[in-house]
Amino acid sequence: MLRWIDDDEPLPAAAQAMGPEDEAPGLLAVGGSVTPARLDEAYRKGIFPWYSPGQPVLWWSPDPRMVLPVAGFKLHRSLRKTLRRFVHTPGCELRIDSACPQVIRACAAAARAGQDGTWIVPAMVDAYGAWHRQGRVHSVETWVEGRLVGGLYGVAIGRMFFGESMFALATDASKIALCGLVCFCRQHGVALIDCQQNTRHLASFGAREMPRRDFLAHLRQAAAAAEIGEWTYDPALWRHLLDDSAAAPREDAP
Repeated sequence: MLRWIDDDEPLPAAAQAMGPEDEAPGLLAVGGSVTPARLDEAYRKGIFPWYSPGQPVLWWSPDPRMVLPVAGFKLHRSLRKTLRRFVHTPGCELRIDSACPQVIRACAAAARAGQDGTWIVPAMVDAYGAWHRQGRVHSVETWVEGRLVGGLYGVAIGRMFFGESMFALATDASKIALCGLVCFCRQHGVALIDCQQNTRHLASFGAREMPRRDFLAHLRQAAAAAEIGEWTYDPALWRHLLDDSAAAPREDAP
């Protein structure tokens, strides 16, 4: 039976979500507000909000869970060429957290336009923006000649990263941001990027489904690890994808 919750009630355990035989597999609970405190509780339990305008807040924990193993990221030949060109072109750079609120709003606009991504309603824009100011939400941004042309944002807890949404105003701009995120994660010992739902687009980069129980076991361990100290992007990190012969040191991995 679907559970309705108030703001002062804890979220149920993820294992109580609806199963594959139900009308809405993965749906766990309904109600309450989206706030940084509630989001922190949810993500640590393997739960996330996903709902449309006019609906109450819907809380989900799908089984299986789509994840991208960082070590198994697939960099296709055409994207490798694009990435090399980007890295070596003056005026092209990857940044982290220089315009996170702008990235969130751009992802919301892309979702409303029917592009890939969750439906990011205004309450979620506000909540994730507030959570960013608390240091929990981060953006990876593709810049060309001083203009933000693509990016993504997500949630970091310990050595776990939960990808939320991405957008692109130029060809491959969001893919370049994803490549930068993979490099950053390899550098800092983040083994999995949570992708939430299965899409062919994510699968093309090596994302795969993982049983929820395995995902939750990994989450417990990763969330308990030391936080990443500094969220900045050093161009030297591109070596994790563009220099196949290079060792990949993890300077502050736990």
